[in-house]
Amino acid sequence: QVQLVESGGGLVQAGGSLRLSCAASGSTFLINAMGWYRQAPGKRRELVATINNDGRTTIAYDMKGRFACSRDNAKNILYLQMDSLKPEDTAVYYCHASWLGDRERYMEVWGQGTPVSVSS
Repeated sequence: QVQLVESGGGLVQAGGSLRLSCAASGSTFLINAMGWYRQAPGKRRELVATINNDGRTTIAYDMKGRFACSRDNAKNILYLQMDSLKPEDTAVYYCHASWLGDRERYMEVWGQGTPVSVSS
């Protein structure tokens, strides 16, 4: 029903910036919230940022002041602006979308992930 495709990952030096994009397609009108998660090697997937349909965003504590999440509703694209990157930000970053399906069942979809590598 909804498909997500991330882009924008890559290799960057510490202190640098990257902007990730997530293009949503399909039944995008269903989406209630979108967000970014990341998973570093050997670690659990963790929340990076979320944004609701009303534009309210949340950023994980370790990334506040460095990362910003925004959404272009007209183009159905989610962005993650990452500044002052640190080696510990190295991970695969995943886009996520959720909505309520039939009988208000929670539905979600993940993108395929885009790798970010920060060198020291």
